[in-house]
Amino acid sequence: MTEIVDILVVDDDAAIRTVVSAALRRAGYAVRAVGTIAAMRTAMAEREPDVLLSDVVLPDGDGLDVVAALAQTHPALPIIVLSAKNTLSTAVRANEVGAFDYLPKPFDLDKLAETVDSALGRGGEPLAAPDLLGDDANPLIGRSPAMQEVYRVIARIVPNDLTVLVTGESGTGKELVARAIHDLGPRRHAPFIALNMAAIPRELIEAELFGHERGAFTGAQARSAGKFEQASGGTLFLDEIGDMPMEAQTRLLRVLQSGEFTTVGGARTIRADVRIVAATNKDLAGRVADGQFREDLFYRLNVVPVALPPLRQRPEDIVLLARHFLDKAAQEGLPRKRIDRDVAPLLERHSWPGNVRELENLMRRAAVLARDEAISAGDLRPMLGEATAAGTPPLAEAAGIAAAVRARLLHLHEHDPRALDDGTLYNRIIAEVERPLIEAMLERNDNNQLRAARALGINRNTLRKRLQSFGML
Repeated sequence: MTEIVDILVVDDDAAIRTVVSAALRRAGYAVRAVGTIAAMRTAMAEREPDVLLSDVVLPDGDGLDVVAALAQTHPALPIIVLSAKNTLSTAVRANEVGAFDYLPKPFDLDKLAETVDSALGRGGEPLAAPDLLGDDANPLIGRSPAMQEVYRVIARIVPNDLTVLVTGESGTGKELVARAIHDLGPRRHAPFIALNMAAIPRELIEAELFGHERGAFTGAQARSAGKFEQASGGTLFLDEIGDMPMEAQTRLLRVLQSGEFTTVGGARTIRADVRIVAATNKDLAGRVADGQFREDLFYRLNVVPVALPPLRQRPEDIVLLARHFLDKAAQEGLPRKRIDRDVAPLLERHSWPGNVRELENLMRRAAVLARDEAISAGDLRPMLGEATAAGTPPLAEAAGIAAAVRARLLHLHEHDPRALDDGTLYNRIIAEVERPLIEAMLERNDNNQLRAARALGINRNTLRKRLQSFGML
């Protein structure tokens, strides 16, 4: 470097000050580190830094209030917020008060250095953001690094109208992300309208989206506004966009390009004043390659991608989510329950094919069925399809089905011989085989229930009922 860049770090944790200072000095920066807002003001009076790094919770005040004040008095100063309060609300508020960026603790030191480099290159232009909703309005829960990255992306995109494509497996919370983008953005006082493309018959999709005039088709007795009109001024959430028929894709593309549409059977041009958030559990890029999805529409939708991690990739969030769902169930009138300390390992090793939705259904079921106030691992094992005896693996993990059945019968003979004669043996063993079989076929068919049902040789409604019984819907 030809010039020394001065970085001021404000954090009440001496260990963090030491680690951050050492990392930034290795990157070639001059670093000053203080532990209070008062010390920060003294340091800034002596020499204004090129970049400020500030914690949120400080001994003598709220770091974000300081950031807001500095954004007014020192608009050219790039400020990076560091926080252990890793919620979506914190990320959004950091942007709201004019921070350059937000880094949740614990953060990667290389990422910190990259962010400082970026702040210097940007010249500290603050990011605009909307008014912040309270934490109670935040539907997204998780402190894992994967969810922190989701929060950071959402915080940056809520102030504008960029089109967003949310991807992730079924049950990961794609609609919650869409609602958060709407509820935290400037369109929050206007409607949020959701449309599941997979649930609409192909011949009715265009009428659902754009509306229709009286007499436009058989059964059209009166004019009907479509979702674009219903969502005017707000947000239109197009769920399962990967299932949209090709002919409807063409018309949606024209609307995204021109910002205008006409109703089915109509001639008057209507302005489309909506923000589009689309979601899919499909590999859209793969569907483009297979000719099943328009490439130009894909790029129109994929302006800002938000990838939601499956629950199995964020095990540190599972207990936090489980407690949240138990509180939610109690607020809805179900018995108030808590989870015992032995539950965490069981929940964290489960594969969660139904993701967050499966966990919520499990907690609601446990709130009703668990006899004690504290839900134990013994309560949950049968609900998860695991063996009731500690240390016994699920049937699906055995080397072969025949060997697994024999091993289970032997185990029952040794540990619970009454189970061999109580009339429940057939249903018990079938249930243990059925769930992993269905999970495997859904995975093999990209979570397409219709294809999985055909492969299994059962009706789709039967499959849906079994998924509901397993808490996977």
